[in-house]
Amino acid sequence: MRITANFDSGNIEVINIEDKKDVQLAIRPDVGNEFFQWFNFRVEGEVGEQYVMNIVNAGEASYLEGWENYQAVASYDRQHWFRLPTFYKDGKLSIVVNMDCESIQIAYFAPYSYERHQDLLAAVQMHPLVSLEHLGETLDKLDLTLVKVGDDDPNKRNIWVTARQHPGETMAEWLVDGLLHSLLDSDNATAKLLLDKANFYIVPNMNPDGSVRGHLRTNAAGINLNREWLNPSLEKSPEVFHVINKMKETGVDLFYDVHGDEALPFVFLAGSQGTPSYNDRLAKLRDRFSDVFKLATADFQSEFGYEIDAPGEANMTVATNWVAEQFDCLANTLEMPFKDNDNVPDPTMGWSPERSIKLGEASLVAMLAVVDELR
Repeated sequence: MRITANFDSGNIEVINIEDKKDVQLAIRPDVGNEFFQWFNFRVEGEVGEQYVMNIVNAGEASYLEGWENYQAVASYDRQHWFRLPTFYKDGKLSIVVNMDCESIQIAYFAPYSYERHQDLLAAVQMHPLVSLEHLGETLDKLDLTLVKVGDDDPNKRNIWVTARQHPGETMAEWLVDGLLHSLLDSDNATAKLLLDKANFYIVPNMNPDGSVRGHLRTNAAGINLNREWLNPSLEKSPEVFHVINKMKETGVDLFYDVHGDEALPFVFLAGSQGTPSYNDRLAKLRDRFSDVFKLATADFQSEFGYEIDAPGEANMTVATNWVAEQFDCLANTLEMPFKDNDNVPDPTMGWSPERSIKLGEASLVAMLAVVDELR
């Protein structure tokens, strides 16, 4: 038996592999040791054997409620991901593996590798309405890339989409993958009409360093980027610094920041209701966006989500709140589950890359519903 995480976004520490029924592992914390929950590793073993992977420090993870009713994902070919029987008890997360092939990859959610990220950029740049812009380098000297879709007509609305501020929330880039390909589909009438009315500015991966390092929530400096929007710096949070500079150049009429939530088994929005200048116009836009989104996909709901901030009590270091206040625009954080979606459960697959992709497509319908009223 062999266990390794020596690859892009890999994360696991091997403690003991002598007993196949009690393989002892630990998740490596992000830089700074404040956060950990993401794991991603490969097991090599004998076909037909059963192995029990015990993550012994799961009881110290960042979001313990995230282990409730959770099942790890796995793949033999790194394309098709399915769920494994997973149990949490007494601070230990146990994953049961019945080997059908000699090697299996196991992760917290289906990875979206940096190589796949590069493939996405290369694929979409072939479209005549797409251009790629290098915004700057990260602390690990990786590229922060903006995908621009449109013709730069100043009379059109400017829609910004960001994903993976928290690198372990890989479902966010799966959603952007679906949104981008749908947006560029010449047979998609919704996309064609949207592009007649808006230019898109999309950052598929806001945190390449954390993604490659196998972090849950932070960048190479151990910084949570979604708490940096009020005062970003090149020394700690160049990713946010560069994106804000570009936003100020283009303006923002709609902001869509895509995330995943460890605990809640639902798809939901978190808006900017607690910002100082939130008003009736923004409230009506948000209600319209939410109502149409529910019609566009049964995966989205508005009953369950985060507690709404009281007026004037929003955390202004968070992207959605800062952008809404800075540009007086409709801004939402979209959250997807790591577990199943209890709104439309799928016991075999749970929430998946495929459903994330479809949610990206449905997002365009909600955007079209409000685009004419954005300013």
